Amino acid sequence: MTASQLEKKSQGWSALFDEPMSALVQRYTASVFFDRRMAQVDITGSLAHAKMLAAQGIISAQDLADIERGMAQIRAEIEAGSFDWKLELEDVHLNIEARLTQLVGDAGKRLHTGRSRNDQVACDIRLWLRGEIDAIAALLAELQQALVDVAAEHVETIMPGMTHLQVAQPVSFAHHLLAYVEMFARDAERLADARRRTNRLPLGAAALAGTTYALDREMVARELGMEGVCANSLDAVSDRDFAIEFAAAAALIMVHTSRLSEELVLWMSQNFAYIRIADRFTTGSSIMPQKKNPDVPELARGKAGRVAGHLMALLMLMKGQPLAYNKDNQEDKEPLFDCADTLRDTLRIFVDMIGGQTDPATGKKSGGITVNADNMLAAAQKGYATATDLADYLVKKGLPFRDAHEAVARAVHEAQSRGCDLAALPLDVLQGFDARIEGDVYEAALTLPAALAARRTLGGTAPEQVRAQIARHRERLAAA
Repeated sequence: MTASQLEKKSQGWSALFDEPMSALVQRYTASVFFDRRMAQVDITGSLAHAKMLAAQGIISAQDLADIERGMAQIRAEIEAGSFDWKLELEDVHLNIEARLTQLVGDAGKRLHTGRSRNDQVACDIRLWLRGEIDAIAALLAELQQALVDVAAEHVETIMPGMTHLQVAQPVSFAHHLLAYVEMFARDAERLADARRRTNRLPLGAAALAGTTYALDREMVARELGMEGVCANSLDAVSDRDFAIEFAAAAALIMVHTSRLSEELVLWMSQNFAYIRIADRFTTGSSIMPQKKNPDVPELARGKAGRVAGHLMALLMLMKGQPLAYNKDNQEDKEPLFDCADTLRDTLRIFVDMIGGQTDPATGKKSGGITVNADNMLAAAQKGYATATDLADYLVKKGLPFRDAHEAVARAVHEAQSRGCDLAALPLDVLQGFDARIEGDVYEAALTLPAALAARRTLGGTAPEQVRAQIARHRERLAAA
């Protein structure tokens, strides 16, 4: 056999071609240096396929035993870092198959019976993504728990609730944090929903049209813990909806972490000084010795754009592809891998930053965030946050809301001209805006604790409602 024939043979396809692939094209088309991270699931899928082939009498029991023995050695080599990945074998699938054949001979060559790399890679990426979704879902639960734990300590810590970044109404810090718990809970629901569609078996679709072998696809699905099979062979090999769904869910989770990051950055700044982020999550300045920079939330804010970009890349990858499989689909892996990596790392560090870390030597927990409740309270006192409460007080006295709104607007204007809070206006001055105002107005409407406690509607910021939210989230997370 000539050198050219040997090179073509190593490429894993037929002798149809008259010349080997050029070195440049080989590098351009190869995926082994990024898709080899799917090696373990590739082996898992192959073993399930081989077990089914033996059960159907397509390969012998001895072939199955040889394949299982060879795959066990390949697993060990990969885990030890001694597996010899070859660029000329293009991808993870051909590298493993070539090594298997080297180890067990003809049994390795029989493994590919009834399948194509088209359905094989579709299976691998689904198996890999299923594992990533499970790991990310666990981190989402940890982050929610960390937020709930911090919230439980600050049910009655008052801060300004804002709209348009202007002081609006007082809320508890716990209530504010629980808003993010709600976001991350929805994210977990979306991931669980995407997982169901990811967890379907494409193996058996072969290249695009199915196969003439009597495969038992349902058996393979059961072996792999999948919830069903892809019902159309053309769709099975060409579908990447599940990857796009995951990227969309990942992008939205990153948007939520980005929103939280933006608030952490603001709250840490000297102009707010609501919190201090532990030094282990910050950096200094190369020129300004007084600086502590919130690099973790800033980077998370930036990485949200990166993940959103990967979603767009996957959408554009698929938008013009005719059925069935096309080489374009090789480009699905790097954005998908980076989506998962970026999201998982972000959630891991946010769990530590919000929830703190436990010293294994002492068992003591050091929080990642320290709350300055006094500064939060002082900020809530600056923006006439009880104005709506005064309007509600007048409505309860019989004044139509629009009239009450106007009367309080005039009262705020007066307070602004005097440079004081509404609660500092004398009773006679307040009564000048409406005679219904009585001496109880200060305790009933113009103190921040009273304003907080009054919002008892379901989902409101009153301490009793916030404690109920915390209990609900604790029960939900414990049952998950």
